[in-house]
Amino acid sequence: MSRINKNVILALLTLTSSAFLLFQLYYYKHYLSAKNGAGLSKSKGSRIGFDGTQWRTVKKFIMLTSSQNVPVFLIDPLILELINKNFEQVKNASHGSASECKFFCVPRDFTAFALQYHLWKNEESWFRIAENMGFQCVKFESKDPRLDGIDSLSGTEIPLHYICTLASHAVHLVVFHERSGNYLWHGHLRLKGHIDRKFVPFRKLQFGRYPGAFDRPELQQVTIDGLEVLIPKDPMHFLEEIPHSRFIECRYKEARAFFQQYLDDNTVEAMAFRKSAKELLQLAAKTLKKLGVRFWLSSGTCLGWYRQCGIIPYSKDVDLGIFIQDYKSDIISAFQDAGLPLKHKFGKIPVSQVYTVLDRVCRHEGSCAL
Repeated sequence: MSRINKNVILALLTLTSSAFLLFQLYYYKHYLSAKNGAGLSKSKGSRIGFDGTQWRTVKKFIMLTSSQNVPVFLIDPLILELINKNFEQVKNASHGSASECKFFCVPRDFTAFALQYHLWKNEESWFRIAENMGFQCVKFESKDPRLDGIDSLSGTEIPLHYICTLASHAVHLVVFHERSGNYLWHGHLRLKGHIDRKFVPFRKLQFGRYPGAFDRPELQQVTIDGLEVLIPKDPMHFLEEIPHSRFIECRYKEARAFFQQYLDDNTVEAMAFRKSAKELLQLAAKTLKKLGVRFWLSSGTCLGWYRQCGIIPYSKDVDLGIFIQDYKSDIISAFQDAGLPLKHKFGKIPVSQVYTVLDRVCRHEGSCAL
């Protein structure tokens, strides 16, 4: 009996000692180490946060792109939002002057940069040098949608995304391609069979879940956390574009099938109308954009895009729609200043249906259509 009691007592002592040891480790980790670390940082005058994995990864990536003359620019939504809130501070910062890492050290899984592909002259050597610097990179390619309407070139693949990891942080390089209309487009990041799904948390990517289109941004160089980077000159405009950037590609195969059944009108008059209609669309889009009014293709103009990837030559008009809540009293004067005077106006504001017909523009419909 005494033997059993001794074993029980020994077990209790062992359990108690283990619990006390775990408590000491927890206390040291969450209290003493943090306190002593902060005191050590202040006493040595070190820069706060600059030893973190995120900042070091971004710094190495910027060094890589700068050495290869690859003009990447920052598009990370979280960091751009912080920059926009502290824009004056960022503009006045000088290289290497930061005493605290306020932007690139914000916790996140990725840092997103972008590149205009036509400016990338040495893609293969860049990829090789990145791996020599310790990055693990994965390249994502897909068919070039700009060539889908050309049978002999359809299927040509282009780079869409790069994801490079260093230690525990990843850099997402979004490759922008030029599209007719003077805008930038990026493709859908599709995980093919050979891709390791655990390489990075792909579901947390801000770009690549669907194709996107953006205005070509004007760039400026700034110093962020002691690093010189390019950013959109108007960060807020770029951020506002992201939620509405989803791009729907034209149905080229269906369009070819349509023209095999119904011959395309290539008369001089039809070609002249297509040209003027596109110019009118660009002018209307530019005018509405200045007013901050969202719009969509409507009626025959939308049908032409959906059915045959173009303008229906016999429609003789351009149809756009806007929401009634987005209507502004200066829309008519803005169009008039753009060279599109008001010809007819149907209905009164506010009503459920408003039809405004401009010079060379008629038959518009929608909650409020121009």
